[in-house]
Amino acid sequence: MFAARVSAARNVQRIARRSFATVVESSGVKVAAVDNGGPTSSLTVLVKAGSRYQPKEGVANALKNFAFKSTAKRSALGTVRESDLYGGILSSSLGREHLALTAEFLRGDEAFFLDVLTSYITSAKFTRHEFEEYVAPLIENDSAVAHSDPAIQAIELAHAIAFRQGLGASLYSPSHAPLSVTDVKEYAASVFNKGNVAVIGTGIDQATLSSLVDKAFANAAAASTPSTASTTYFGGENRIPAHGGQQTLFIGFGQAGAPSAELATLAAHLSPSPSVKWSKGLSPLAAALPEGSSVQSVYLPYSDGSLVGLLVQGSSPAAVKEAGKAAVAAIKAASKITQEQLTSAVARAKFAAASDIDTRQGLIATLGSKVLSGSDASAASLVSAFDAVNTAGFAKATSSLLSAKPTFVAVGDVSALPYADELGL
Repeated sequence: MFAARVSAARNVQRIARRSFATVVESSGVKVAAVDNGGPTSSLTVLVKAGSRYQPKEGVANALKNFAFKSTAKRSALGTVRESDLYGGILSSSLGREHLALTAEFLRGDEAFFLDVLTSYITSAKFTRHEFEEYVAPLIENDSAVAHSDPAIQAIELAHAIAFRQGLGASLYSPSHAPLSVTDVKEYAASVFNKGNVAVIGTGIDQATLSSLVDKAFANAAAASTPSTASTTYFGGENRIPAHGGQQTLFIGFGQAGAPSAELATLAAHLSPSPSVKWSKGLSPLAAALPEGSSVQSVYLPYSDGSLVGLLVQGSSPAAVKEAGKAAVAAIKAASKITQEQLTSAVARAKFAAASDIDTRQGLIATLGSKVLSGSDASAASLVSAFDAVNTAGFAKATSSLLSAKPTFVAVGDVSALPYADELGL
C-alpha cells in the first residue's frame, strides 16, 4: 500500500512542530500557545457564548457584531486607528458554542492586541447609539446573507430539526424577534467572566502569553459559566420555498455525545471531492452524479453532539432528485465498507483534520473547545485518534448512526423537489 510507505518519523516531526503546549491557567483563564517561528502572530479570545447559550434569539449574533466598539480604554474609532498603525487585522466570528475574537499582527505586538481583545471582555460600553447605528445594520446584513444562500438555510434548518433546542438555535437573528442593547448587555454579563474564556496564541511563546493574560484579566469578573441542557438528537423533515439560487437538499443523521473519529471517517468516505483537480475521483458517489449537480460532505462536531451528512445542490429539481438518490445509496452502503475503502477514508479524514489546524481559523474551530475545557489540545492527539479506527468499530458506529431518524431538508422549488421517502430514506 502506498499509504504504508509514508515515513512515520517525518509525520511525527511535522505534527510535533504544530503541537500546542499543555493548557494552563492564568488568573483563572485557560491559555495555550504554539510558536512555529513565523513572522506573524495571532491571538484569539474564545468565549463560551455561542448561540446554544443565548436566552433570546439573535443575541449571540449581536454580541459578535458589537466587538471592537467603544470600551473604557478606547473608542471604536480609536481601536480602528491604533490597530491600523500596527498593521493588524481584527475579526470576530460566532459558532453554536463559541464566540471568537481574533487579532492577527506582526510578531512582537501581542501586548497591544491582547489589550484590544480583552478590553471588550472586561469593559465594553454597549452604547445605544452604536447599537442602532453600527450593530443593528450588521445583524440585518448577516441575516440577509444567510437568507439568500440556500446552503446556509439548509444547514440552519437541519440543526433546528436535528437538535431543536441548544445546538438547534440559529446563528442569525430572526426579523420577528427584535433585540435591544439591554439584551446584549445582559447576555455579555452572563458570559464575559474568567471561567468562560480561553486565550489561544500562535507565533508566541506560552510563558509570554500567560504573563500577558495574567495582567489583562487580573480584575476580570469571576462568575458561573452559562449552561444548557444536554444535547438530544431528534431528526425529521422540513422544506423551505426559495426563489433563485441552487436547488438544495440536506440529507444527514446526527447523534448525541462526544464526536468520534469514526464519524469524521464516515464524512471523508462519503465525500466525492477528488484528490486531483478537474477529475471526478474514485468515489462511487462522484461517478453517479448527473451533470448540473454537486454533493458536498458535511461533518459538524460539537462538544456533545454531531451532525453528518451530504449537501446536494443542482440547477434543477430533477438533477437534485437523481443526485439525492445516489447520496442516500452511498450513505446506506457505508456500513459495508471494505478494508481498502476504510484505509483510504481514514487517510483522508486524518489529512482533513491535520490541514484544518494549519490555518488559524481551522485551528480555533478544531482545538478551541479542547483548550476551553482544559483537555489535551495537541495536534498529535487529534490526528492519532484515527489510528484506532477499524472495520468493526466503523461498522458499529455507522450502523448506530443510520438507525436513527434522518434529518432531511429541501430548499428551493418545494413543489418539485423530492421528499425523503422518494429517495429511499
